[in-house]
Amino acid sequence: MLFVDARERRLNTARILGNIALLVGLLITMVGLATDSTPAKGYVFAGMLVFIGVGLRIEAALTDRR
Repeated sequence: MLFVDARERRLNTARILGNIALLVGLLITMVGLATDSTPAKGYVFAGMLVFIGVGLRIEAALTDRR
């Protein structure tokens, strides 16, 4: 049985959500550029997802150092 404390689970969750947000944001941008049918709001949303994803990854990395 694997014992993981609450802090580690929170860090892993932040990392996973950060990765998902980055991936979805980049996919929206790539599909939008390939199809040339994405409105400007779609790119703003994708940028926000990437920004949030990077923030979550940085927060997890800084918290993990302690």
